[in-house]
Amino acid sequence: MPDAPARLLVVLDADSTLIRNEVIELIADEAGRGPEVAAATEAAMRGEVDFATSLRSRVRELAGVPVASFARVLSRIEPTPGVRELIDAVHARGGQVGVVSGGFHEILDTVAASLGVDVWRANRLAVEGAGDGAQVLSGVVDGDIVDAEGKAAALVEWAELAGVPLRRTIAIGDGANDLRMMERAGLGIAFNAKPTVRAQADIVVGRVDLSEVIPLLP
Repeated sequence: MPDAPARLLVVLDADSTLIRNEVIELIADEAGRGPEVAAATEAAMRGEVDFATSLRSRVRELAGVPVASFARVLSRIEPTPGVRELIDAVHARGGQVGVVSGGFHEILDTVAASLGVDVWRANRLAVEGAGDGAQVLSGVVDGDIVDAEGKAAALVEWAELAGVPLRRTIAIGDGANDLRMMERAGLGIAFNAKPTVRAQADIVVGRVDLSEVIPLLP
């Protein structure tokens, strides 16, 4: 982030917010385990199970997926309608855009950069060598998991780095894992969200178009 203070900070979740997809489900498709992982993801987003425990179990299902398949996953990513307009509007107001995800750097590093996001954070997937010399997923998360507390901490950290008071921060998410960062932000927006998130958000945006957030920018 730049040295000069930003006027505002908008932090988005990635899967089903910044993009239309759930990346772990796309990777699971490469392993032929899409339906099982999709069901576990849905339960985690509703807050029915602990996110970190759920993520570890879902990532185990990805063991053996070739790292080379990430190119196919990236080709299936669909940015959410209005996302570029929202990012441009934040920048035009002298603001910064962050993305914090329970998903994976292996995909987000490309997607966030291509959309003009200023800073992002996600989980990493451990890899190991296959018999043919190729790299495959080992089925474990590499390092600490970005969970609800991790998302809230990222918002606070980025606000401090950008010189933005928390009252001028906006957090946008869809799942239970986003609630703590939405609570810490000056404004918490439920976007395309699960019922528990809509019930606790400051504002609910039902239409799947991030440009709907632009009138709410300070």
